[in-house]
Amino acid sequence: MLLKNKVAVVYGAGGAIGGAVARAFAQEGARLFLAGRGRASLEAVAKDIQSAGGAAEVAEVDAVDEKALDKHLQSVIGKAARIDISFNAIGIPMQKIAGTLLAEMDAEKFFLPIADYTRSYFLTARLAARRMIQNKSGVIMTVTALTSRKGVPEAGGYGSSQAAKEALTRDLSVELAPHGIRVVGLRTNAIPETDTFREVFDIKGKPKGVTWEQFTQYIADSSHTQRVMRLEELANMAVFMASDKATGMTGTNVNVTMGALDD
Repeated sequence: MLLKNKVAVVYGAGGAIGGAVARAFAQEGARLFLAGRGRASLEAVAKDIQSAGGAAEVAEVDAVDEKALDKHLQSVIGKAARIDISFNAIGIPMQKIAGTLLAEMDAEKFFLPIADYTRSYFLTARLAARRMIQNKSGVIMTVTALTSRKGVPEAGGYGSSQAAKEALTRDLSVELAPHGIRVVGLRTNAIPETDTFREVFDIKGKPKGVTWEQFTQYIADSSHTQRVMRLEELANMAVFMASDKATGMTGTNVNVTMGALDD
């Protein structure tokens, strides 16, 4: 098992990506602490993990509330003595972000994702780092999107927020590497299994008379593989990057867009 006896905290674990990553971490032997705003969705993920013989605990935590995050991490330390992996997969409903041209968008809507995504990633990373420094080891991770590097119309401040997270990954890494801590991101393309994909379809595709199949095919055609990515594939990459098999990787945002954004 690649993550045997590792202690992992996943923020946004009730979402599609966070849940998939949490299940994959558990399958590889990690002990999971699932955090998010919706207890029902978190408990569903925990039940899957426990049914498969894994260990998972649930806590309702607002990932932009510093005091709540710190209290939760202290609880994790009290139960598990350490934290080895911090994975931030929080999401913001796309209805609050996308669907308006920048020239017509008000500033509050534009800055919402920039403020919340970067604040959450900064807080979860910083608070985890303070605990990891004591053990001289740890992996801090997040997930971003190809909009960090590619212009997309009617995306509001989403692309800017993802670019900010990627810059933060690099800055955290250069400061934390001397303490034995790695910091990496996973840059994805749209994944139809997620709520985010469905929301973007409802905002951009449906009003234009585009069918679900046509919208999905458009995403597939933008990649080298001519197909969409599966959640399982992203989760497997997260496992590898969190494991000791990837000790040479830090300060980087791994491109898992299947070639939709080629380097």
